[in-house]
Amino acid sequence: MDYFGLLPEGCISEILSFTSPEDTARLSVSSRGFKFAAESDVVWEKFLPSDYQHIISKSNSLLVFPSKKELYFSLCDSPILTDGGKMSFSLDKKTGKKCFMVAARELAISWGEEPNYWEWLSHPNSRFSEVAQLWYVCWLEIRGKIGTKILSKGTKYVAYLVFKLEVEFMGLDTVDAVVRFVDSQSDTEVDERTSVVSLSGLGPSEKLPLSRGDGWKEIEMGNFFNDKGEDGEVEVRLMDIRGHVKSGLIIQGIEFRPE
Repeated sequence: MDYFGLLPEGCISEILSFTSPEDTARLSVSSRGFKFAAESDVVWEKFLPSDYQHIISKSNSLLVFPSKKELYFSLCDSPILTDGGKMSFSLDKKTGKKCFMVAARELAISWGEEPNYWEWLSHPNSRFSEVAQLWYVCWLEIRGKIGTKILSKGTKYVAYLVFKLEVEFMGLDTVDAVVRFVDSQSDTEVDERTSVVSLSGLGPSEKLPLSRGDGWKEIEMGNFFNDKGEDGEVEVRLMDIRGHVKSGLIIQGIEFRPE
């Protein structure tokens, strides 16, 4: 007998709102009572970030959905641009935690404004208006920052470089990567957190690039725990200054996602 089906729908909705999106989807197929309650705005409002309306207000996208559930899954599947196109926002489908990608234009790229070394151009598969394409450098250094206040609290985040490689590339087998809290971690702590990544997938590294569903590649650059969102800024740094030639890299941005 479906005992949950005997409970008022509002009661079941309240129960589901204390679970997770993944649990709600699973429970909705186990009981008729759960199935109807799992469509409730009461449930999905709890799964959306408390500041989702503020974030959406900073977007040029007009988001009108008949239910909070549809809004939730739209934000999971279709990132929106915010802050004048400088950043994109989406949700992690399983947890509802916030995900952000910082556009290449907002990164500090050494020699990035020198057309002999880097070119800024549009790309058909990029969510941003411009990507950075590397022609030729010996000194590769890329830095990106994000404020911890806008991220989900009590969450371990991973920072990824989102990129492509041209058919002909050079010097991208091993690159140093590090993630740090700008105001609270010393140079010694930063050195201890530095890891070696291989953008080409051909270098001696534990971190290799993975293909994404959107046609780009990503590589993990490091992680951090966002406790109460009071740590100021997190900086991600990618660097290779060993003097050999590097070319053929296309950068869309740096993405911060829950682990």
